[in-house]
Amino acid sequence: MGDLMALLDERWQTLFQRLATGEDAPPTLRLRTEGLMEAALVLELATEEALTARMGEHYQAAFGCSLEQHFDADWQLFFRFPQIPAMAHRAPVYPTAPDDL
Repeated sequence: MGDLMALLDERWQTLFQRLATGEDAPPTLRLRTEGLMEAALVLELATEEALTARMGEHYQAAFGCSLEQHFDADWQLFFRFPQIPAMAHRAPVYPTAPDDL
């Protein structure tokens, strides 16, 4: 069962590192990781609080700030367990036609 926790660590690290460096992170990576978090809870490998704290450590390592610093202290009111607060930076938007049309 420790393999599941190791897999979660790997997924969180990959997901947050990709987002922190401006890379794309496929939604399937986030969704499958959320499913693994729920499985770990159901199998009683960890509590919701322990999983959230462990995810927060990976977030801190990738972004250099905590989830609370980035999203505010009550971030979990918006991102209910097992949702992962993983959003890419907005892509730059360039006009396709001149403004004088």
